[in-house]
Amino acid sequence: MPKTLFFRTMLLVIVPLIVVQIVSVVAYFHSSWGKVGKRLSDNLSANMAFVVALNEQNPSNFEYVKNLAKNVYAMDVEYSTDDEKYKVLSNIESSNLVTGFFETALKTKFPDAKTALYLKNKRNLVALVDTKDGLYQFKTPTKAIFNSSLFGFIAWMVGTSFLLFCVSALFLRVQARSIRELADAAQDFGKGVDSSFKPYGSIEVRKAGVEFNKMKERIKRQLSERTQMLAGVSHDLRTPITRMKLSLAMMDETEENKAFMEDVLEMEKMLEGYLSFARGDGQEKSVSVDMNGLISGIVGKFRTQKNKISYEPNENVSILQGREQALKRMISNIISNACRYGKNIKVKLEENNNRLEITVDDDGPGIPEDKRDEVFKAFYRLEESRNKETGGVGLGLSITKDIVRSHGGTIRLSDSPMGGLRVEIKLPL
Repeated sequence: MPKTLFFRTMLLVIVPLIVVQIVSVVAYFHSSWGKVGKRLSDNLSANMAFVVALNEQNPSNFEYVKNLAKNVYAMDVEYSTDDEKYKVLSNIESSNLVTGFFETALKTKFPDAKTALYLKNKRNLVALVDTKDGLYQFKTPTKAIFNSSLFGFIAWMVGTSFLLFCVSALFLRVQARSIRELADAAQDFGKGVDSSFKPYGSIEVRKAGVEFNKMKERIKRQLSERTQMLAGVSHDLRTPITRMKLSLAMMDETEENKAFMEDVLEMEKMLEGYLSFARGDGQEKSVSVDMNGLISGIVGKFRTQKNKISYEPNENVSILQGREQALKRMISNIISNACRYGKNIKVKLEENNNRLEITVDDDGPGIPEDKRDEVFKAFYRLEESRNKETGGVGLGLSITKDIVRSHGGTIRLSDSPMGGLRVEIKLPL
């Protein structure tokens, strides 16, 4: 079964069309064409019987009979009583290529004679009639017993069917294109690309397109309102935290005050993590991002004496349509985790099946297999934090997965050949 809507619909058109053509041809053959063929065969066999009867009345005047058959009936006649001529009959068998109507008619007109039929050069029909007086050989064009209207009928049916097929294909292509463009617009919106879609096509497709555009505007409006609200919340919460930091800075540096300051700093980091997770990067515009350059820059920042990190680029394919800052944050989160718990890190960029694949391996302790789905949940933490950026809030991988999904990709954790954790990110090109 075809996978696309266009070919599935065309299959629904073509199959009944072929069945109707076959039934029509069979019905035509058994009715009109069969009757006409039988009538032509009866006429031709009657003409041959007349020629034989005329020759038997006056065998010496065969040339006259031959000319009469040639001029009136458009057939060539040969007649001989020579024994050598009879050998033809012993070597000729009735051909299945000759219509059965004429063979039946010939036997009816010559019940006491031996008859044989064959085609010569596919254009002429040769009939042999062995009578008691001699052997008659008749040669006539096949059109004498063949109804050419069958080909005209088939040509007409094929022509009209082909025209119907072309019109249907054109119509279905327009309908399928509108659905495909709607699907592409929805896919782009899921990746954060604000592509426009103008509904067209059938009423159902236009209605789906209009509702999609309305839904997109509602989502954008809700995201904008949420971002504005979070900006206000951020301002309101940062003000008292800043006052607390200033107050603690003016106090004496006692152990108790140091503990309070650490709590305040931790609250500030937690606030930044919550706001960063809730805000996301949905307002950032989608651009063409050079992933080779982006990853190289991030890897360079994480190179230290403590960590040995290598990067294997792919010069053949590296341009990705996406939100640059979000992609930078996604890769930074993953490499930051690897650098924190591993000493040797390997980053690789490659393309496979029209998807950009980013692989990060480390030789750290890794993550237990039963925890690999849990770590993507918001605010989930292992016994130790694997990300400095969120300060142990448990949002680093949640943010990363959110960014990956917003670009239409997938992220997977597995065991690394280096002994630690492997992170595989696949993004559609």
